[in-house]
Amino acid sequence: MKGLKIKKSNTPNNKYATVISQNHQLYLISVNESSGNHQVMAEISGQMAYSISSVEQYPVVGDRVEVSYSENDDVAIIHRILPRKSLLSRASSGVGQGVQPIAANVDTVFITMALDHNFNLRRMERYLTIVWDSGAQPVIVLTKAGLTTDLENQLAQVSEIALGVTTFVTSDSDFSEIANFLTQNPQTVVFVGSSGVGKSTLINRLLGYEAMATSENRESDSKGRHTTTNRQLFSLANGTQIIDTPGMRELQVDTGDSSATFADIEELATRCKFRNCTHKSEPGCAIIEAVDTGKLSAERFANYLKISRENRYSRMNTTEIAADKFRRHFGGKSGAKAVRDIKKGKRLN
Repeated sequence: MKGLKIKKSNTPNNKYATVISQNHQLYLISVNESSGNHQVMAEISGQMAYSISSVEQYPVVGDRVEVSYSENDDVAIIHRILPRKSLLSRASSGVGQGVQPIAANVDTVFITMALDHNFNLRRMERYLTIVWDSGAQPVIVLTKAGLTTDLENQLAQVSEIALGVTTFVTSDSDFSEIANFLTQNPQTVVFVGSSGVGKSTLINRLLGYEAMATSENRESDSKGRHTTTNRQLFSLANGTQIIDTPGMRELQVDTGDSSATFADIEELATRCKFRNCTHKSEPGCAIIEAVDTGKLSAERFANYLKISRENRYSRMNTTEIAADKFRRHFGGKSGAKAVRDIKKGKRLN
C-alpha cells in the first residue's frame, strides 16, 4: 500500500521511526539512531496536515515514518509515511461514516475469541473479511479453553468457516503454541477481538511482564471492561513486534472483498443456472439447494448477504442507500401495496 503523496524531504538530518503508540493525533515513536532506538513524542508537520485528504493518510501504530528530530527537541515532526505493506482497518460506526484504520505493516492478525459466551462464528467471519482485505494473514486464537465442554465441536465449526486458517487453542496455563509460532517466525502481529477475551493477558504472558492492564469478565455474559484504550506496540527479544488494540464492540466491514472469507459460497455461486442469479428464488440456484440440503448453513449464508450489503453500502451516499432500501423493500410490489406498507409504518431495512 502506498503512503502519502508528499515530496521526500531533502533534509540530511531527517531520520526514520516507527509509530509505537497513538492517542488521537499525538504519537509515540521509536527513532532509529546509530546509538540505538530512542522513544519520543511526535506530531505531523503542517505541510503533511495540509496534504491529508482522508483518515487513512494519518499515521497509525506500525507505520514507518520520516521525521525531523534532534536530542534537544521535545517533540519530533513527522513529515511523511513510508509505503505500507498492509493496512488493517474497519468501517467506522454508522453507515457511510468512512474507514477507521487500526494498524499498519502487520504480517499476521490474531483473531482472538474466547470459548465461552463470546464464541460467535458470525463475528469471526467479519474479522476474517477485514483481515484478508488488509493484506495480512489471519490466525484464529481461541482462549479460555478450560471454560468449554464442547471444544471438538467448536474447532470443527471454526474449520468450516476459516478455510485453511491456522488455529491455536490457549488456556490460562498453556499458550506455548503461540509462543513457539512467534519464536520461529519473527514478525509484526496484532491482536484483535472483543473486550474480555484475554488479549491483554496473552500479551503479558508473551512479553514476560505485566505491560497491559487486565480485568475480569462479568459471569453473566462473559463481557469485559475495556482495559486497552489506545493502540500500542511492544517488542519481543527476537524482534517480533506485538500490537494490542482496544476491544471492538461493533465490527462493520468497509469496502473490502469478502470472497476469501466466503470462498465456499462464491464457488457455489458459479454453479447457479443463471449468471445473474440473486440467490433468492431462482430455479437452479446452487446456493439455495446447498442451504436446503444442509450443506451450507442458513446462518452463514445470511451473514454473507449481510456483509456483502455492508460492503456495497460503504461505497454509497445517503441518497443511494435510501433508494437501494426502497427497491429491496418494495421490489415487485404495486404502488398501492407500497403505500399501504408505508401507512402501516413498516420500516425499510
